[in-house]
Amino acid sequence: MSKSIGELATLCLRNLEAYDFDGVRAMCTEKATVWHNDGRADQTIDEKLEQLRPLAGTVGSLRFDIARQFHSADEVLQQHVLRLAMPDGSQSEVHAAMYFRFDGYLIDRMEEYVYEAGTA
Repeated sequence: MSKSIGELATLCLRNLEAYDFDGVRAMCTEKATVWHNDGRADQTIDEKLEQLRPLAGTVGSLRFDIARQFHSADEVLQQHVLRLAMPDGSQSEVHAAMYFRFDGYLIDRMEEYVYEAGTA
């Protein structure tokens, strides 16, 4: 494998930016799970991707700007800002910390903590 797990975590987000949900799925284990700090239970990766599919028709573009990323042998922790541009020209951003756990070179677990950024 020529890519590090840090590069693979970034590639996963780039696939989401391109609405390549099949590409994201191919990067995950069969039993991959996703957690968000929204108070809901874990989701399978398939449930999460099905939830994200409508973005392709409602969001003009999205971009993950990674502020920092740390990784060990099988884990990546990063801070990023998700920037969304809507078809009407409006824009918004979501600040988040995200954790990826890998099984080999496949993502086995994702956890995302979304938080409201304070004003400067």
